[in-house]
Amino acid sequence: MTCVIESLSGWTYKWYKGSSRVPVSKGNTFTITSAAESDEGQYWCQGERRDIPTTSQLSIIVILHVTGSKPKLVLNQKTSLLTGDSVTLKCELGVRSGLVFYWYRGPQTSDPVVQTGGDSYSIRSVRVSDGGQYWCRAGRGHPVYYTQYSNEMLLTVTERQKAVATLRSNWTELFSGETVSLKCHIKGGEHSTWSYSWSCNGHQMRGYRNYPYKSQEYSFIGSPSFNSGNYTCKGERQSDREKSDESTPVSVVVFNEKAKAVVGASPQSWLTEGDSVTLSCEVEKSSAGWRFSWFKITQGNPKGEPQTSQILSDSSRGAGGSYSLSPAALRHTGVYVCRAERGETAYQTEFSQPQPLWVTGVSPNASVIIHSNWTQIFTYTSLSLSCGAQGNSTGWRLRWFTGRMEQKRCPPGWTETGSSCSTSSASPSDSGVYWCQSESGEQSNPVNITVHAGDVILESPAHPVTEGDLLTLRCRYRHQPSHIRANFHKDGTLLHTSSTGEMTIPAVSKSHEGLYKCRNSERGESPGSWITVMRTTRGSYSGSSTSMVAVGVVVSLVIAFALVILLVLLYCKRKSRGSLCPCRDHQPQQQSTNQSSVQGQGTNQSSVQSTNQSSGSDSVYMPLQTRNADVYDTITPLYMPLQRGAADVYDTIKPSKDPQEDNEEDYDDVTFSD
Repeated sequence: MTCVIESLSGWTYKWYKGSSRVPVSKGNTFTITSAAESDEGQYWCQGERRDIPTTSQLSIIVILHVTGSKPKLVLNQKTSLLTGDSVTLKCELGVRSGLVFYWYRGPQTSDPVVQTGGDSYSIRSVRVSDGGQYWCRAGRGHPVYYTQYSNEMLLTVTERQKAVATLRSNWTELFSGETVSLKCHIKGGEHSTWSYSWSCNGHQMRGYRNYPYKSQEYSFIGSPSFNSGNYTCKGERQSDREKSDESTPVSVVVFNEKAKAVVGASPQSWLTEGDSVTLSCEVEKSSAGWRFSWFKITQGNPKGEPQTSQILSDSSRGAGGSYSLSPAALRHTGVYVCRAERGETAYQTEFSQPQPLWVTGVSPNASVIIHSNWTQIFTYTSLSLSCGAQGNSTGWRLRWFTGRMEQKRCPPGWTETGSSCSTSSASPSDSGVYWCQSESGEQSNPVNITVHAGDVILESPAHPVTEGDLLTLRCRYRHQPSHIRANFHKDGTLLHTSSTGEMTIPAVSKSHEGLYKCRNSERGESPGSWITVMRTTRGSYSGSSTSMVAVGVVVSLVIAFALVILLVLLYCKRKSRGSLCPCRDHQPQQQSTNQSSVQGQGTNQSSVQSTNQSSGSDSVYMPLQTRNADVYDTITPLYMPLQRGAADVYDTIKPSKDPQEDNEEDYDDVTFSD
């Protein structure tokens, strides 16, 4: 402290404390080198000199406050914190003017983590790393005069329990009308009781009477206008009102439309009996969580909804997104649809579009007779269809299919007579697939009829062609063009260009099966016609054919052998008197028993031997008996027995005349050689 009198000179100064007249210091400056609480009080000064005036007036009193140099660290809340909490530390010293406050975490010898111009330090959102031992002190001046360190304070920061929002389903893209269910889970808070809050895009969800929705689960029926967005949740522990962290957002997308199933056929919908086909079902815009059911439509309605259907497989029996037919049979001809469902409440899609399968049989019992012989006709021309069945067509009726799933016996406006349907003026609405069906459910091969309003149609076989057959396709025109040049396409690829408007395949094969069209540059393009090629059955029966050939060969040999025997017998009759005949002594009266026959054969043998001996040369004939065995007894029949019952087959041969009456004129057609 300094005491100064500006007027006159020669002054000396004295310092006083309180009411005492005893000076505590002399000189114009009064310094307290180490202030203590005892130094606190009122101070004043007065000047003196030798000349008049000898004393000055008393100075203004200065009050000196001396406080302790150790600040006090205080906290306005509990020292146990959760991540995300805010905290404020205060360093109380009694004075703040000109002071800088230093804040420490850890040992006192560490560098300050921060310094502030005020006596408080705040952390808005604490982290686990913010926990530890805290200290503070103040300082001012140059060089800095520091207060003592404050008392220590321990802050503990633990991870706040985290809320986790999940969809009850495994998919985030939903359809209008589908139930959406979300659930909030507090990670690590299973043993506490919590209340919950839900938000969508930052706005708190409210329930009945606009009260905040506090349930652990939040469900709603999907509506694209209100329910698409990012959903979050958090919990509040009821015991201490402590809040959890907010969950990570869950994105929910709700489509405008109801889910639709789509069905397809691979490799194609026109099949030959024995082929394989796989139907696939999928849901547009979504692939997760679906279970599929398959149906075969037996009757439909104009709205395209199944009216009568036969369930083929359903989700409860483990049906998947595909349905296979292998091998396909004629009975599999029909219209198929699928439907999908998912979720605990079994949200169902609409039925898929109809997918027909047309199977061409190898040998059906009936067929569709097209009296025009073409599967494509122009509009306003007559068309007559009938059922031709093996035997008769009684009980067979014409059926048809259009893309609207309608199946009727005859199109509207047609004339129906028995198993025939006819119209004098066909229209495009009459287009469709026609087949014959019996009362017992048997089916003929299907025929695709197209009534075309354009100028070009394709003439093609109405029924399947067989491998190796000749196939001819022609372009026909409603109005004859200036040229009849035409391009023929198969499955979308140019196959042939013809100047005559006609294409011929000399010998078709299975590779020629497909969808054919023709196009004229002037008149346009025809609709497509499916050509079915049937494989030949020769390869299928090669084994049985070989067996039949073998049987035929054996039978031919047996017949040839029998003819030889017959010729020998005839020769014996003709030369019965000759010495070379092995049957010379054979009696015309044949015995009815095998024993007599054997005796006769023995006589023949003696005659042959006698003749051979008398001729002096070897016989050119093979003896019918070798040693004691008849040569015929050594023959084992394979097919036709040489003996029927108890009678020798040769005993059944009756001569037309008595052998004694034979003459040469009776055998003019037989030539013998000696």
